[in-house]
Amino acid sequence: MNIHDERGLSLTGADARSAAHYARALRQFHCYIEDPVASVDAALSERPDFVMAHVLKAWLHLLGTEPEAIPVARACHASAAALPSNARERGHVAALAAVLDGHWRRAGRLLEDVSVADPLDLLALQAGHLIDFYVGNARLLRDRIARALPAWSQATPGYHVLLGMHAFGLEECGDYARAEAQGRTAVGIEPRDGWAQHAVAHVMEMQGREREGIAWMRADPAAWSTDSFFRVHNWWHLALYHLELGEIDEVLALYDGPIRGERSTVILDMIDASAMLWRLQLRGIDVGTRWHSLAEDWQPLAAAGNYAFNDVHATMAFVAAGRFDLVETVLETQRAAMAGAGDNAAFTREVGQPLTRAIRAFGERRYDETVRLIRDVREIAHRFGGSHAQRSVLDLTLIEAALRDGQQALALALCNERVGTRPHSPLTRLLLQRAAPLRAAA
Repeated sequence: MNIHDERGLSLTGADARSAAHYARALRQFHCYIEDPVASVDAALSERPDFVMAHVLKAWLHLLGTEPEAIPVARACHASAAALPSNARERGHVAALAAVLDGHWRRAGRLLEDVSVADPLDLLALQAGHLIDFYVGNARLLRDRIARALPAWSQATPGYHVLLGMHAFGLEECGDYARAEAQGRTAVGIEPRDGWAQHAVAHVMEMQGREREGIAWMRADPAAWSTDSFFRVHNWWHLALYHLELGEIDEVLALYDGPIRGERSTVILDMIDASAMLWRLQLRGIDVGTRWHSLAEDWQPLAAAGNYAFNDVHATMAFVAAGRFDLVETVLETQRAAMAGAGDNAAFTREVGQPLTRAIRAFGERRYDETVRLIRDVREIAHRFGGSHAQRSVLDLTLIEAALRDGQQALALALCNERVGTRPHSPLTRLLLQRAAPLRAAA
């Protein structure tokens, strides 16, 4: 039986019923909603020899950087590799093998080849897009998608997914007007597209359009938050706007509610929690016991060592909660990671460990060391992943460390950077007031 997906791509081993479950799983993954694992499991229960169902399940378990999910992904990869498959499917299998071996960049290149040959393979584009994010490749976040765009039209199923990814790539490359237009179009097609919603949020964050950003996120939160894997991150974006405006009560309400209220132990959610509390702490806000519960939830991952970006955010929680024993566990694990052969060795060596040490130094009030370590890696921090908005916490930490160390000239210079992009921000004015009181008054 020759079964194809809704974009005409052949699905080896599928039948009509399993293909319908697979299509549902894909749509859920594209929007980051509901339970795509349950849907793909339904496809596999119908047809255990369905290659792309094994592939999709593997991607679902790999692309969250959860260490405990790796064995499931490995088993899915082994099942897919043992089955007859076509060239496109073998490309996915090879890319999965690369990630499982720790070679994220190689996986991204293999998925490029899949997309070049089959630009309608939306799973290859989305998995590749997320890999580009994890390795900090802003250009490919944009260009991987741009290459495929001419093969698509508004009539192609899933077109909004392509536009949403392109919007985020454009934003990370500083093309804000086009990014916002693409993102708004994508959300107009599919209001539940959490990635497109977040792409527009990023534009407004980078342009200092806090009030517009709040309006954008508040307009229809049910659409992007209901049963969404991405909801915490989008609530985090809303909280960022309020934080920039100095609306601390609103930030804490969002933190205690949709950001951290369920005490999620999903790594991506805990990253957002650490990043928000750290920003609050930099502003001198008393966050009570919130750090302690977060550090408890990070503790099982102190020795994970599979992704340096995660390590840094775990360290924020450990330092703020006074768990310097766990900070040392992170550093020991990083030393082992740097001796490895995968890409995380470079992520850790170039950026991750210096920043982990910088956060530790900040917690130990060795602010001069924090300044030195962050300045050494600031221009290359994208190499360990994350977005401009996420990495802005490094700039804020650097400014605060410089202020506390009495390096007023450096602090003022760094504040001047913020004036260029956020001239009307209350946080910018607050930092300027501390760095150069007379200038801030003027």
